Amino acid sequence: MAETKTYAQQQTIKYTKKLNELLKILPSFCTEYFNSLEYSKQPRTRVAYAMDIKGFFEFLICEYPQYANYTVKDFTLADLEKLKGQDISDYLRYVKLYDKEGKEVSNSERAAKRKLCALRRFYAYYYRYEMIGENPTLKVDMPKIHDKAITRLDVNEVAEFLDNVESGNKLSKAQLKRHEKLKTRDLALLTLMLGTGIRVSECVGLDMKDVDFDNDRIKVVRKGGAESFVYFGDEVEEALSAYMEERKELNPKEGHENALFLSSVGKRLCVRSVELLVKKYASTVTTVKHITPHKLRSTYGTNLYQESKDIYLVADVLGHKDVNTTRRHYAEIVDENKRNARNIVHLRRD
Repeated sequence: MAETKTYAQQQTIKYTKKLNELLKILPSFCTEYFNSLEYSKQPRTRVAYAMDIKGFFEFLICEYPQYANYTVKDFTLADLEKLKGQDISDYLRYVKLYDKEGKEVSNSERAAKRKLCALRRFYAYYYRYEMIGENPTLKVDMPKIHDKAITRLDVNEVAEFLDNVESGNKLSKAQLKRHEKLKTRDLALLTLMLGTGIRVSECVGLDMKDVDFDNDRIKVVRKGGAESFVYFGDEVEEALSAYMEERKELNPKEGHENALFLSSVGKRLCVRSVELLVKKYASTVTTVKHITPHKLRSTYGTNLYQESKDIYLVADVLGHKDVNTTRRHYAEIVDENKRNARNIVHLRRD
């Protein structure tokens, strides 16, 4: 029997296939650009870039009469070179709200910024290698991102959240039918996320062998593909141990034998399933806060920083490559600690 591929390997195959399908639709000159990204960007990122580039060409076909008879495949580098800064600005305004196949599509400031970043990188490649003589994307300012306050669970909400996962309190009758069968798994998974701050993709990617009880740690595949060890405390160890005993008795579907967290039908849990899981239990605690798996990560990061006062430790544990990313996320808490420290140093003793 062939060796079962890891979650990371399966994702790489999935997104590589998706990119190959997109390259069949995109102009032929795009292939060289995406080949240049093979060793610097993950397949999922390359697919996101390809989708954004495809969307840009579709905008041109939809909004510009001279391209009305084009397909995406018909565009050339000469067409790319003709565009001006104003055309790029028009594109950014267009993506805020447009109609696609009878459906309204909207994009946030953050999404618009990502699309412009993808377009800038795309243009920069051809400009750098002198295949085009102009790069109009540089003449357009990046959309300004307005920071949002960190949404997280308070300490009492975390306790109630996990209590409800364990007991099924406040769940509907329909939800309670599934709860008894899956509560040990749910408690282990959500305790792990709240107790380590791992990303949802890292969580669903865990295999049985990635859990190391001897050293109280798990091995995760971070964004970018790097492996890292994340350590867990006693509460996580207790919840994971209980689930591992139950997991040994389950019969996974073929291809899912190694997965740590399984669905009710024996397949590896997917990101969407965990998102729905978090939404279900969070609704028993708060209807005001929009709690997602990433908000559980924010909750852990906040608690770790408040206890340690060490932003570098938080960055390392959360897997941020740049500590400034961590600072931006937790700037509000950093400022609070600065305020609290204002009277620590006394200039003159009484």
